[in-house]
Amino acid sequence: METLYIVKVGGNIIDDAEKLSNFLYAFSSIQGKKILVHGGGKLATKLASSLSIPQHMIDGRRVTDAETLKIVTMVYAGWINKDIVAKLNARGCISMGMSGADAQTILAHKRKHADVDFGFVGDIDQVNTGALMALLYQGISIVVAPITQDPGGQLLNTNADTIAQELAKAMSLHYSTSLIYSFEKKGVMRDVSDEGSVIAQMDASMFKQMKEDQSIFAGMIPKLENAFAAIEAGVSKVIIGDALELANLIEGKSGTTIR
Repeated sequence: METLYIVKVGGNIIDDAEKLSNFLYAFSSIQGKKILVHGGGKLATKLASSLSIPQHMIDGRRVTDAETLKIVTMVYAGWINKDIVAKLNARGCISMGMSGADAQTILAHKRKHADVDFGFVGDIDQVNTGALMALLYQGISIVVAPITQDPGGQLLNTNADTIAQELAKAMSLHYSTSLIYSFEKKGVMRDVSDEGSVIAQMDASMFKQMKEDQSIFAGMIPKLENAFAAIEAGVSKVIIGDALELANLIEGKSGTTIR
């Protein structure tokens, strides 16, 4: 099967122009078919503040009311997405930006929670691969913003890590798919203050034990849960690590490989 790289970039990389530029240079240099999934929470928070739209976070997760949905759609599917596309095009990496709502690529439903109303936050039900495969066949790289829709046409703010995982799972039926979660950290670390404590390889039993021991940074747990779900669903490879070492991540020379 032909290789497909799905790279999710987030964290402080999106907010730092120089780091983002360096990352996009590395991404554009990847040979073959590739999809980039991005987040962008800090810029959305900044714009909401400038417009005096209150923001509410619960356990680090954004509550997306109607006004906030407008903000994240403008920022994620608008400015950030098109800025990335333009920069990739300028590097000779012909790209097209889209959200999950385009061509109904990602269908979701409004999150249901027993105790908390997260507003217009989506949990994914289905990925339709047709449009993605058509673009990839034409040699176009795809840049995906974390906005989806429900079957009734309601836009939904959706976690970018989960989008990357679900895209990787769906596309693994057609490609040998590698999923790379890239951000500002070197990988999964035993000690978040020590970059030399990166765990080179992690399997499900190690992850379970570290959770039980509470020896893993809480913010890393959702990313790892997405990573193991992808492996279990047939994704060939999942690597977590530094966005500025993307070439090394792809070659397995740095970061944490999930197996």
